[in-house]
Amino acid sequence: MNGRDGSASVIRVVLADDQELVRSGFAMILNAQPDIEVVGEAADGAAALQAVRRSEPDVVLLDIRMPGMDGIEAAKIVCAQTRCRVIMLTTFDQDDYVYDALYAGASGFLLKDVRRDDLVHAVRVVAAGESLLAPTVTRRLISDLTRDRPREGRPPSERLAVLTARELETLKLLGRGLSNAEIATAMVVSEHTVKTHVSNVLTKLGLRDRVQAVIAAYEAHLIRPG
Repeated sequence: MNGRDGSASVIRVVLADDQELVRSGFAMILNAQPDIEVVGEAADGAAALQAVRRSEPDVVLLDIRMPGMDGIEAAKIVCAQTRCRVIMLTTFDQDDYVYDALYAGASGFLLKDVRRDDLVHAVRVVAAGESLLAPTVTRRLISDLTRDRPREGRPPSERLAVLTARELETLKLLGRGLSNAEIATAMVVSEHTVKTHVSNVLTKLGLRDRVQAVIAAYEAHLIRPG
């Protein structure tokens, strides 16, 4: 990653929102950071895809509701065809489309009225390969949106056979929305060991991040909604 001055370790970001004031406000905040550079802006999903392909950013912020191609469709393509990580932008904290966005491969979501520091933190966290949702948000979100949302293509129980007993236990705890520190306490192991288990779970099940691991735990019926 190279920034405006040619230095390494600068996070490249594309912003996509049909509201120009939102885009310009977010761009001003992010460009003020020494380690973040906004390399593209777009007002709809199709333009966002073009910006991602042209600029090859590390992170793209996609508004869920945009004219033409919406953020969810754009997220599916970005996650399937690029290494760019996706943060969804939404107006409501229980938006009906949030689950679809996460299922498409997004690493999390932000409310548009997010605080300045939280916006910057979110971009850094997702660029580092982590998921964005706090454990409490994960528990509420996945529980609410999977309770009455049966989906086709749930992973068969045989798929979980590739996991060791400790990895399966880790997946169950991820499904409950526990942080690494909370999982370490529950399993009586170090956080380093938990990170290893989480990494193994993601790799073996072909998941992008721990948000998708939470979804997988629910869809495999390891955790009951509620």
